Amino acid sequence: MKSRQITVGDRAWTVRVDGPESRHSVLLLPDAADSADVYDQVCARLHNSDLRTVVLESIDGLDAAGVTGILDQIGVPWANVAARGSGADLAWRACAAGFGRFISLVVADRGHPAAPGRDGSVADATVRPVELPTTVLATKNLPRAVADASGRFVYGEFRVADVDVTNVATEADHEFATEIVLRTSTW
Repeated sequence: MKSRQITVGDRAWTVRVDGPESRHSVLLLPDAADSADVYDQVCARLHNSDLRTVVLESIDGLDAAGVTGILDQIGVPWANVAARGSGADLAWRACAAGFGRFISLVVADRGHPAAPGRDGSVADATVRPVELPTTVLATKNLPRAVADASGRFVYGEFRVADVDVTNVATEADHEFATEIVLRTSTW
């Protein structure tokens, strides 16, 4: 993948952009503990589906406005978003704040921040619902009941898929990529 340095405000971000020139782009946000190449297999599958990928090497210190700023710098007017772990938390927040900027959302390991978590607590009740088609992957880190609870914070088509793994990017890259491709299709 080709790496680029993108400056938003006073911070620089390393972003990998690759795949066919297409009007369909997928922004992939990694978990805080993921290495830079965690999405390589997922990206290879997405490229075969004629999708361009934008992968941040780190989300440390990034917020929803920063996500939009990075997409502006790259020249991506709208994007499909896919993420896991803390990247999924950022994805929920970015999609809730960026109405009209994002086409679809696929997340793993995190429910909507305003939905009750595994222990019944709410991470952040101020996060607005997302208004786009959304798929939540229930994993070993996100029980099905918690994933289902996110549905009331999605004003669009909502789906939950069960994947019995800890890290969808490395253990179920084919299933993760398939869910992303399904969300990018207009049929």
